[in-house]
Amino acid sequence: MKEWYDKINETDSVDALEEIRIALFGKKGVLAAQFAKMKDVPNEQKGAFAKELNAHKQNLMNEFSAKKIVLQTQALQEAMKAEAIDVSMFSTKSAVGALHPVMETMDRIVEYFSSMNFSVKTGNIVEDDFHNFEALNLPKYHPARDMQDTFYFKDEMLLRTHTSPVQIRTMLENKPPIRMIAPGAVFRRDYDLTHTPMFHQVEGLLVDKEGAVSFANLKFILEDFLKYMFGDVDVRFRPSFFPFTEPSAEVDISCVFCKGEGCRVCSHTGWLEVLGCGIVDSNVFEAVEYKDVSGYAFGLGVERFAMLIHQIGDLRSLFEGDIKLLEQFQ
Repeated sequence: MKEWYDKINETDSVDALEEIRIALFGKKGVLAAQFAKMKDVPNEQKGAFAKELNAHKQNLMNEFSAKKIVLQTQALQEAMKAEAIDVSMFSTKSAVGALHPVMETMDRIVEYFSSMNFSVKTGNIVEDDFHNFEALNLPKYHPARDMQDTFYFKDEMLLRTHTSPVQIRTMLENKPPIRMIAPGAVFRRDYDLTHTPMFHQVEGLLVDKEGAVSFANLKFILEDFLKYMFGDVDVRFRPSFFPFTEPSAEVDISCVFCKGEGCRVCSHTGWLEVLGCGIVDSNVFEAVEYKDVSGYAFGLGVERFAMLIHQIGDLRSLFEGDIKLLEQFQ
């Protein structure tokens, strides 16, 4: 058997070792042939003969296993060495990552309102009709629903059209005072230069005891917020209509492109509409069973803010993954 120990120790490849294994331990191998000689061994010698063979078998198996580990380790090291990448062959100049302009803008918005003690709430993307429409004073027959046509599932489930359902759920689960914003993705069936089927909103809500919240409070914080986002701009409030607020207003800023002089972007008016706001309608408070309270709400499109801040002409370009565009924000 000594020659087999030598063969195992001298072999230099896993394949050659496998051939030795078959020759030694196979059904027609050397050990099988030795055990077959048992029938010719006198009975009084069979025990010693079998013991010696089993000892050789075990020792050979141990030698084989140890050698296999050594050869496999060597093969792995050689493969790793052959496949190693010489990093010095490549340029040391690496691309610098940056936040997507929409996410960067949303972070700035959240940062401002967090500093004003507004909590940040998130909610379901798939909503039911009650939280998305009914509780917000938008019954099924209401024509304002046409402007928020969305994607529907069965059983009156839908992709939310705004983050207002987060406000409803927060009011249903908590008692006043409430001071919150709800950032997140929303969905509507739109697609053109300034609309996409999916976009991002940040909506805010403040609720306190009756008489503690006024339009003056809303006006102050929105003016301060818009100057924080756009710098030294003029701000104006125009009467408008939203089903969930009364009175309601659209908020404009002086055009950031022409500084209020009038240009193609602002349709030569000198003003750009940026968000909507108002005092929360009593029907909304009734839907969440709030009594003797007052509050204000506002909502804005994050993509619109990103377009104005970074002077991007087509909203759809924010979602096309164009590296040439995104590299400008590094």
